[in-house]
This record gives sequence, structure tokens and C-alpha cells, in this order.
Amino acid sequence: MSKFQFKKFTINQDRCAMKVGTDGVLLGAWCPIDNNPFSILDIGAGTGILSLILAQRSNAEHPSLQGELAQQIDAIEIDENAFEQCVENFESSPWGDKLFCFHAGLDEFMEEPEEDYDIIISNPPFYTEDYKTENEQRDLARFSDALPFKDLVEAVNLLLSENGIFAVIIPFKEEEKFIALAKDFELHPFKITRVKGTPTTEIKRSLLAFSKTQKQTLIDELIIETARHQYTEEYIDLTKDFYLKM
Repeated sequence: MSKFQFKKFTINQDRCAMKVGTDGVLLGAWCPIDNNPFSILDIGAGTGILSLILAQRSNAEHPSLQGELAQQIDAIEIDENAFEQCVENFESSPWGDKLFCFHAGLDEFMEEPEEDYDIIISNPPFYTEDYKTENEQRDLARFSDALPFKDLVEAVNLLLSENGIFAVIIPFKEEEKFIALAKDFELHPFKITRVKGTPTTEIKRSLLAFSKTQKQTLIDELIIETARHQYTEEYIDLTKDFYLKM
């Protein structure tokens, strides 16, 4: 599918290795934005979906602050095709004036960071198994050697503002390791949502939100569907502002 139509924006994805998927929509919709973000950074933007969802949310959730919130959303993408597609998706969206994509790797971007960010969000490549396909572009988008968790957490530590929030989605089996790694860089989880496809399947993903200050960690679970295409109320509530058919 070369196009994915959401309620308020369209994602072109014919040139991106990683297409629109549940992980990206979940993370964008779930990411806490109650710190009234002025600046947002999306690391490894792909199609730009996370940036676009946060642009929509930061406009809609605080009507009294219209125009003041999330003045700037920066995204970085290393793959040239994905970068060009991300720019195209940004420009055709209603928020094109505040969305910027940089064609750079994380190390390159950190040499001259624009500023501190109130929200840093990432759906990082996380296939850590020694498994590669013939498609190099897809491998780059999917494998953690393109963006090791340690590099990601180290960058967040440097780029996150004092009251900033870092949100990420990872496989559940990596949760403990990732939280320990974040702690080394003084990032503390305050919200953890574990995601299951159905009530009877294993936990597949962890949605994690970190801050620089230690506070009580809220832990809950999200089940996507009870049967094929029978979505739970929680999942519908979370995604209804974005998916056309919710």
C-alpha cells in the first residue's frame, strides 16, 4: 500500500522500507504530552508518522494554547529515500510550517544540536537477532545495529530538556535491559504500558516513557483486540483520532 490515509493527514510510503504499522500509531497516540512541549524530536523518522501524530495532538489537546504548543517538531532520518518521503509527508500535512526533517544520522545530528527538546520520541529498529534479509534498506530500518539502544539513550540524555519526556516502543523482552541502560544515563521510567495482541497472547511490546526526575512508575496493560478486528475500548480510545475507521 503506497498511501495510508489518516483522519487529518496522509502518509505516502512507497519509498520507505518500514511502512505504517501499529507500533508507530500506538507510540504517537500514547506518548505523554502533558508537559506542554514547545519542541519535539523524532529520532529515526521513517515516513514521519510519529511527528505528524504529535503535531495533530499538540494542536488539538490544548486549544487554549493554540499556536504556542510544539512550535517546532524536528525529525532525523538517515535513509535518503525515507528522508525525502518524510519531507513530502510533512509538506502535504496541515502542520508543514512547524515540521522539519534532517537527513542525518544521530551522531551527526548531535554534533550541532539545535536545542534541548521537551519530547524525544523514537520507534527504533529493534531486531537484535542475527537475521538479515536481502533488502538492505529494510534491514537498516529494522535492525538495531543501525541505531543501538545505548547510542539512542546517550543522545536522549544530552538532548532532553530538564522537564522533558522520552517515549519509545520496544519488544517486551528488551524492557528490563532498556530500563537498566536508561538508568545509567539518569533517565527514569514513569509510565510503562505493555501491549498484547489479544487477551490470550503473550506481551509483545513495551511502551516506555522516561524523565530526568524519579517519580512513581505507572504500569498498565493494553490489549488491542478481543477477536479478529474486534478492537478493545482502550485501543479505540487511544487511536480513534487518527485511524479513519475507528
